[in-house]
Amino acid sequence: MPKKGLDSGFLATGIGSVPYSHVQDACTEILQNLPEIPYWPQLVKRSHLEDMNIQQSWHLPLLEVDAKRRSLHVDGSRNTEAELLDFYEHYLQEDIKYFAIPPDYAPGLYRMVEMVRETSSPSEGAYIKGQSAGPLTFGAAVTGPDGKAVLHDPELMEAMVAGLSIKALWQVKKLEESGRRVILFFDEPYLSGFGSAFSPVGREEVIRYLQQVFQYLRERAEVLLGIHCCGNTDWAMLLEAGPDIINFDAHDYLGFFLLYKKEIISFLETGGIVAWGIVPTSSFKGEENSHLLFEKLFNGLQTIIEWGISPQDLYAQSMLTPACGMGTMAPDQAAKVHVLLADLSHMCRHRLL
Repeated sequence: MPKKGLDSGFLATGIGSVPYSHVQDACTEILQNLPEIPYWPQLVKRSHLEDMNIQQSWHLPLLEVDAKRRSLHVDGSRNTEAELLDFYEHYLQEDIKYFAIPPDYAPGLYRMVEMVRETSSPSEGAYIKGQSAGPLTFGAAVTGPDGKAVLHDPELMEAMVAGLSIKALWQVKKLEESGRRVILFFDEPYLSGFGSAFSPVGREEVIRYLQQVFQYLRERAEVLLGIHCCGNTDWAMLLEAGPDIINFDAHDYLGFFLLYKKEIISFLETGGIVAWGIVPTSSFKGEENSHLLFEKLFNGLQTIIEWGISPQDLYAQSMLTPACGMGTMAPDQAAKVHVLLADLSHMCRHRLL
């Protein structure tokens, strides 16, 4: 397990989804603006296969893709026992090639690795970021034969968590081919608003599933692991799960996150990294500029400093992202988000480090 922390504070990266159709153009734009931590783009408008859940479904047991609805369901007509047996044979053998994401499901992943390997130099940083659907979000997205989410089926849910774990291991190994240290986020939009009466899982289950994935990866790879949740949630719960990085929408939910003073202090004191999603996406208006975003970010940083965390430690343990993925934005707006991120990262490092 690598030491927590990045080589510099306020490095910037992205979340995953982008509104572009051309793989090469998307990767080029990301590398130009975010050279220290490029992320591979999910081109959600190119194909339903790049939906964050469908993207992870290859060779997971019993799953069928509904291209029209861009959804996943369990095929109840198939032999459950035989498919689970076959799945676990590959899983227990750690046959990571079997669980590889096919190139047509994630062309941005393959191309980004190639481009980083071909163009990187030491001055451009030493990181590359990937992402996966988190286990709770994935389990909530898959419909079982009874019409309920797989989250309600402990046997199938355990298989899906195991499958996501080994698929994440394959992704880490693939990203390592770039020659950089790997950061991997698990995206958990399902946990936005966690605690409602409609949630089929409890707090302990959420923590257990996330810790299961983290432990599997940490025992087998050198990787920094993050959780991304773009809405409000029980942040104490996610921090307790033990990520290296916590990523939240700091533009629209800063005050809600800062309610968890005790847990945030403990997370930072053990070397945890806060990834501030400070550049808006769904609430993007086009009027934003790096100076206004810097002021908003600085106010949040000052609150934590007033709690007793040293500025030097906090700044070193901070990175920047958009508030959420950009797949629903117009392409020109997404391009502006990348530029704002790059400008803000430079401004923070110049003024604060």
